[in-house]
Amino acid sequence: MAVTVTKECVGCGSCEPVCPFGAIEIKDDQAIITEACTQCGACIDTCPVGAIQREIEAKQVSMDKTEYKDVWVYIETSAGKPRNVGLELLGEGRKLADAMGQNLAGVLIGNNIAELAKEVFAAGADKVYLVEAPELAHYSTDGYTATFTELINSYKPSVILLGATNDGRDLGPRIACRVGTGLTADCTGLGIDAATGLVAWTRPAFGGNIMATILCPEHRPQMGTVRPSVFKRPVPDYASSGEIIRAANTVKVQDIRTKLVEVIKVCTASCNLEEAEIIVSGGRGLCKPENFALVEELATVLGGAVGASRAAVDAGWKPVLHQVGQTGKTVGPKIYFACGISGAIQHMAGMSSSDIIIAINKDPDAPIFNMADYGIVGDITEVLPILTEEFRKIKAG
Repeated sequence: MAVTVTKECVGCGSCEPVCPFGAIEIKDDQAIITEACTQCGACIDTCPVGAIQREIEAKQVSMDKTEYKDVWVYIETSAGKPRNVGLELLGEGRKLADAMGQNLAGVLIGNNIAELAKEVFAAGADKVYLVEAPELAHYSTDGYTATFTELINSYKPSVILLGATNDGRDLGPRIACRVGTGLTADCTGLGIDAATGLVAWTRPAFGGNIMATILCPEHRPQMGTVRPSVFKRPVPDYASSGEIIRAANTVKVQDIRTKLVEVIKVCTASCNLEEAEIIVSGGRGLCKPENFALVEELATVLGGAVGASRAAVDAGWKPVLHQVGQTGKTVGPKIYFACGISGAIQHMAGMSSSDIIIAINKDPDAPIFNMADYGIVGDITEVLPILTEEFRKIKAG
């Protein structure tokens, strides 16, 4: 698609001032479209002689989209268990599959993981595509990309959902490139476009100031990554069952260019935010990094994880692994404590799906109170020790 100027142009200059990008110049009584053009079309209607037109390039798509069907969800595993994000996406994938009149399938890749299929069926899947091999025991870019790509080429899914985790963000784009399709990253909403029947992928754009809805009309599969905790995990039904499709592994050791030498724990359960049921987060209202000890003590007593606002992370009070928000991790615990966090929209976008939000702030007009289920107006250094001690008594009793 391109904006062009025909020979009917009279060089009147009426198009030049309306271009928001300064992409039109008048030379020798002729309008010239420069490389700054974004094809917005603002100039087309202003031309009095109709000399500015939009050319539609013929699309050369050889893909037969009717061959592609079913919704797939990649089930990421950790320590022999499925990660929550895959189970969350099965719940949302079920809605998409039902709306499209197709089946929902989970994709399990690893070694000795067949038992996990029952968790996938319990979360709503009709099928499980299973690939097991010693070479796939641990995630590797080469091994998992080749395996997943072969599954797609063999079974042709219409839609693929992946978690926007470290592994999912590595795997998703590589698969999309191999099979020649697009990928919408870090989605916060999924739906079906009423006009086209395509998956409507919704994600923040321009720093979160707008929400963009993206369609993939010409290529298959339609692919996207979704942040953990954006959707709630469905209530499991262990009476459900389905079909297990075992696919042969074709990846050899020599195909994998990396080798797992050692697993080093750089973070304890206190920063496993995506899986946590209770999160205690601290912000700039803590005033100094030493006061984060109060947040950590409460989290320890409750058996929860420790979060932080971007302001606290930028100040160097906590590592980025703890950051909650639009530019950090999206979480959805049962209980979220916001301690000394004012409630910037970027932070609230990352924790708004929490079941219960408890805010503690000395500013009674802080925006966080508008979202909180419970609020305490007071000094963090006075309130947190009292809360911690009361919870400790309750647990001891």
